[in-house]
Amino acid sequence: MTTVFEEIIAGVKDDVAAREAVVPFRDIKARSRDCEPPRDVMSALLAPGCQLIAEVKRFDPETGRIAYQEAPTELARQFEVGGAALIACHTEQRRFHGSLAEMADVRATVSVPILCRDFIIDPYQIHEARCFGADMIPLRVAVLDQPHLCSLLDRVESLGMAALVEVRNPEEAIRAIDAGASIVGVNARDFETMTLNRQAFAEIAPGLPSDVIKIALSGVRNAAELYEYASRGADAVVIGTSLVTAKSPLALTRALVSAAQHPACPSR
Repeated sequence: MTTVFEEIIAGVKDDVAAREAVVPFRDIKARSRDCEPPRDVMSALLAPGCQLIAEVKRFDPETGRIAYQEAPTELARQFEVGGAALIACHTEQRRFHGSLAEMADVRATVSVPILCRDFIIDPYQIHEARCFGADMIPLRVAVLDQPHLCSLLDRVESLGMAALVEVRNPEEAIRAIDAGASIVGVNARDFETMTLNRQAFAEIAPGLPSDVIKIALSGVRNAAELYEYASRGADAVVIGTSLVTAKSPLALTRALVSAAQHPACPSR
């Protein structure tokens, strides 16, 4: 029996093949190198305090379809006004109901960098995401063998983008560092079992080099949890569901950013 994770990856492979049949790799590669330069992810993440990466998403694997309070572009605008350092956009179609076109619309609405949230397994996706406005690309260690991880990491950086190398356990964290990752995201969600390990960041972050940017992903819901991650050394936290369903996304964004800038939080 296949797992949810295996189904996601199989779907991604099929969707990439279908898109590549329409726009060949050589064409998408050429287009990606003619785009405007990526926005500066590193400066955004290295600003004082713990940074908020606000996530635009239509579907949550734990709770199902999300009822938006605002249109995606309006959500992104409120996130930026509220102080979010980056905006994350889901582009995986089958499980998260995202799209590259929606990411492009969001990027055109805001001036902060854009994190593409997807399952990246093929060089085609990296060039494609750049064409649609991505400034930061996620690479999940669990999906990639080491040579593939290193190759995709090099490709992301060759296009001037930043790579968010996602890990779930100390063994994957070692692989991320060995590959040369300068930004490591600790994802509390295990897509093989669809469970959350809220202690994952505390277990992994202390073992990461001090010069590596550390990001906490999945299952962060409120200011108290953001502050807890920040106090444990998170340089940034990704928050999605609670923001897009908030009565006032702008007010909650401001509250989260305020918590992340608390004087008691460690600073680089």
